[in-house]
Amino acid sequence: MGIIDSSPNKNESVSAFLAVPQSMSDVEFKTISSYIEKKVGIKMPEEKKLMIQSRLTSRLKALRMSSFKEYIDYVFSSDSNDEIVTMIDVLTTNLTHFFREKEHFNVLVKTVLPSLVHAGVTVPQLWSAGCSTGEEPYTLSMVMNKYMRKRPGKIENYDILATDISTRVLSRASNAVYPLESVENLPYEIKKLYFLKSKAHVDNPSVRVKQDIRAKVKFQRINFMDPSYNVGMKDIIFCRNVLIYFEKKIQEEVIRKLLRNLNKGGFLFLGHSETIFGMDLPVETIAPTVFRKV
Repeated sequence: MGIIDSSPNKNESVSAFLAVPQSMSDVEFKTISSYIEKKVGIKMPEEKKLMIQSRLTSRLKALRMSSFKEYIDYVFSSDSNDEIVTMIDVLTTNLTHFFREKEHFNVLVKTVLPSLVHAGVTVPQLWSAGCSTGEEPYTLSMVMNKYMRKRPGKIENYDILATDISTRVLSRASNAVYPLESVENLPYEIKKLYFLKSKAHVDNPSVRVKQDIRAKVKFQRINFMDPSYNVGMKDIIFCRNVLIYFEKKIQEEVIRKLLRNLNKGGFLFLGHSETIFGMDLPVETIAPTVFRKV
């Protein structure tokens, strides 16, 4: 017969970290939201409180903590830098898909690349700033690969830097494995040329971007709030659907820092819902939300 341990201390310690934590107080929300806005630049208004509470609950459970106060004390202690990065990862929103806002890729092929070729650029340097789980930089790599095949001799090679603040999504992006449904609506030619169907998980079908496309993309963690980015000079920068999370003043500051890393005559792509209206920037518009540095 087994012995039942009815020690109240043990039961209490187990229930303490298994129980759902109490609701986040307004003060606790303000502490976290203010930090995110200051360090990351992402707006965290009152309506984001439930989202923050929901996402951080998983961290409390993982760390066996029973209150948000305990978590906040830990996060902002001197020895928890790793948890600060994890907290930012958990709270940043990542929504993307292959060939998102596809008109931009038409502009890239029909206008931007011919312009760079005419200017003597044979190895364009591209930057996917805010790349999330990697669909955008891999799409860029596919477009560049196709351009080189269809127009031999125009472009010799290309390099793509993909950056994000979230180490979690960068890890997923570097693996380049995606659910099968993420490519179901792509043309057959694209799927055949650039993806391999995985046979490892029959119950959870997936695809992986082919090696020649992956090899052109390098990943790096960058925070848009950093004073400078030190990524080298680029010919094309895609920074789409990222600035919408920032205040207007921070949007302009980020764009100016991006432009410091863009060659004169290079091109900046923003998301279709983003605007530079009212900003005094050294660019000219060549298509909706596509700009050339002057």
